[in-house]
Formats: sequence, structure tokens, C-alpha cells
Amino acid sequence: MSDSAARDRDVAETESALAHPEVAPDRSAAYGDHPDQVVDFYAPRDGRTGAPLVVLLHGGAWRAPYDRAHVSPLADFLARRGFAVASVEYRRGGDDIPQQRDGAESTRASGADPVAGRWPETFDDVAAAMDAMPVLAARELPGADVRRIVVTGHSAGGHLALWAAARHVLPEGSPWRLPAPPPLRGVVALAPIADFTVAAELGVCGGAVAQLLGGVASFEDRAAQADPGVLLPTGIATAIVQGIEDIVVPQAVSEAYVDAAARSGEMVGLTLLGGVGHFPLIDPAADACAVVAEEITQLAW
Repeated sequence: MSDSAARDRDVAETESALAHPEVAPDRSAAYGDHPDQVVDFYAPRDGRTGAPLVVLLHGGAWRAPYDRAHVSPLADFLARRGFAVASVEYRRGGDDIPQQRDGAESTRASGADPVAGRWPETFDDVAAAMDAMPVLAARELPGADVRRIVVTGHSAGGHLALWAAARHVLPEGSPWRLPAPPPLRGVVALAPIADFTVAAELGVCGGAVAQLLGGVASFEDRAAQADPGVLLPTGIATAIVQGIEDIVVPQAVSEAYVDAAARSGEMVGLTLLGGVGHFPLIDPAADACAVVAEEITQLAW
């Protein structure tokens, strides 16, 4: 496919995925004092009890303009498939982050997107949300089975899903390290920014990875706590769904993670979808979204 055709496909797929109206949650709950520390809950649409809980982490290159609203149709789609869903918001990066701007400015052109991510707040929030999830979900969705939790996320949210499942292998002394593996059935990462070295080499999302880590000078030290590609093996069932035609987070990023997992002695499932780019994975109108639901089902039930 020519570069022009690939860009045209990406534009069409993006427009389709983002054309769905926002779906209001059944309940919302805070897991902290910041306005972004909130979880939206969607009950299974068939009213069943004992439904597995899907924790959903949205993408958007860890940048402030992109929030959980754009994955609310996906949350509703999964709820219509019989899942309980918890869609997590977290603090993202913007131009109001002076402590990161100096370090990240070299990776960011003037007038480009806001700085990606907040260090350490983005990770603080995902860790806090995951730690609070069993209690919050039991209270807000009493029909959910919090013993069966699958974490999923798209793009930057896919990175956060993989990271949330790897906190027990973080370096000693990390504030986010868990003493034991989190009680998860598994992870389904959708076109995740899963390997920071390869993603940075490819300039994924306009240098978002370096920005998330506070700039080039901080990259190596902080990547040891943030890069799923080095936080292996996790011992937690993991599957990746990736569009072959993805020009936002290319296939090579997912493949690098799968290869790193294999070298660590762990097998990670990789489902490659032909003729699919970045956004059909979260588009309820696309066949790729049904594949995502099936991958979650295989881990959850």
C-alpha cells in the first residue's frame, strides 16, 4: 500500500471510530482527589451477575486532549457482550507541565501536540486505580466478579495495561512495585506502545515515548520502570491484537515485545489482522472489535 493510501485509510478508520456518540456510564466513582482520578462503570447489558470485569485504559499518546470519552462506545460494546466494564481516567500530559517541558522540548516541534504524559502522575494514577478497583467495582457493580479481571487498553492505554500487569517485576525501590503478581486473569493489549526502544526509534506519536519519560536525558533510567519490553516475564496471560496496516503504532512495536517475552521464557499471543489499521480495534462498527471481544472472552471466562 502506498503511503498516501495508508494515510487515507487511517483517516477513514479514525473518523469511523470517533463518529460514535459518547455513551454515558451507569455509575462513576473517584479513586483520588484529582478530577482525572475517576472510573466509569458499565453494567452487563443482559443484567447477568457474576460477569467478569474488564478494566479499560484509553489511548491518545498519554496527552490531555484525549480522554476516556472516545472509548465509551467500546465500553458499551463490551457491556453488550456480557462484561462488566470499568473505564479508567488518569492524568495525562499538557503544556502546563514545566518540569517536563524542558526535558521534552527537544522531541517536540513548536505548535505540535501537548507533551505526552506526566511523570510520575500518569503511573501514580494507573497504579492507584488498579489497587482500588476490586473495592470500587464491588460497590458500584455488585454483579461483577472481581475475581475475574481482564485489563485491556488501546495504544498508549495498551502500554498502561501491560505495565499494570508487570508491577510485581518493577525494580526494587519503585513506588509502584507490588510484592506479588496482581490478581488478573490476563491482559489484552490493542496496538500497544509495548516496546519503548522500538517505538522511540520509529517516532511513534510524534516522540511521545521520550516525552512521557521526561525527555531524552531521563529515558534510560525511567524506562526501567515504565517500558513493558523490559518488564518481563510477568507470568500473566497476555494477548496482543494488532492491525497489519497500522501506521500509528506499527506492527514492529508489538513484535518487539513478543520477541522480548519469548527471550524471557514467556509466550505472548499475537493476533495480526490483515487490512486493519489503528482505530478499528476500538470501533464497535468494525469486525476487528469483535476479535478484541473474543480475545477478552478467552481469558475471562
